[in-house]
Amino acid sequence: MSSRPVFLSAAEVQDHLRSSSLLIPPLETALANFSSGPEGGVVQPVRTVVPVAKHSGFLGVMPAYSAAEDALTTKLVTFYEGHSSTSAVPSHQATVLLFQPNNGSLLAVMDGNVITAKRTAAVSAIATKFLKPPNSEVLCILGAGVQAYSHYEIFTEQFFFKEVRIWNRTKENAEKFVNSVPGEVRVCSSVQEAVTGADVIITVTMATEPILFGEWVKPGAHINAIGASRPDWRELDDELMKQAVLYVDSQEAALKESGDVLLSGAEIFAELGEVVKGVKPAHCEKTTVFKSLGMAVEDMVAAKLVYDSWSSGK
Repeated sequence: MSSRPVFLSAAEVQDHLRSSSLLIPPLETALANFSSGPEGGVVQPVRTVVPVAKHSGFLGVMPAYSAAEDALTTKLVTFYEGHSSTSAVPSHQATVLLFQPNNGSLLAVMDGNVITAKRTAAVSAIATKFLKPPNSEVLCILGAGVQAYSHYEIFTEQFFFKEVRIWNRTKENAEKFVNSVPGEVRVCSSVQEAVTGADVIITVTMATEPILFGEWVKPGAHINAIGASRPDWRELDDELMKQAVLYVDSQEAALKESGDVLLSGAEIFAELGEVVKGVKPAHCEKTTVFKSLGMAVEDMVAAKLVYDSWSSGK
């Protein structure tokens, strides 16, 4: 007889997933398994996106199963681009469902916003570990939303930077970010000022047109491109996309969902999982871009970690 599913709020998920760094080892394994094809045991279709045209919104459905983890999940995520940063309702909202793989019973329903923020930042940290230039000293974050906070948290845990800079279209939000996080962060008045000389750049914006241009980027820098998750949206210009060695989380998804990839015509060099496995090189001596779209198997890893933690303490 199956018991009732547990419902975990954002605060409870946060409590069981205190540090994004906990996600790095299992996520590296999941990325490598995903990029191994059928032998990796990960079944994950490209997300289904349902437009809610009347309200300028989208519903995404992201299922995944991993034989190695013996875990089955689906994330439901909504994105309403019209919501401003001052709205009481966030632009992105997510819920993760965790199932019992052997019989399909629902084990848990959990808030997916914390999971999305932390697993995305953890994957960016994995990419940065492999792809950042040696002796990286300057970190730049473009955007000051939820993902900026989660990325700052794990990047200051995992790496040492002498200087951290932030830019946001609304300067007030950049200043709020600086006043909310530990450590020194410099607010920049323009993207060009923020990225000039930066070794590692993180783009977590709501941009639909390029804001980061290749002519501003230091040769050999590494860029984690997180925003622009639709085929007609951009954060990076053609010059940057074509001059950099391009890594993605999923080649199939990037060729369907990423405007940065599709509209620039840039050639994908490798999936991040192939680098983790060691079958493709990490060209940290060159300018690199990691285009992150987020994958269901990443949500699965985080959801299982949260559920296991909850189960051990109940």
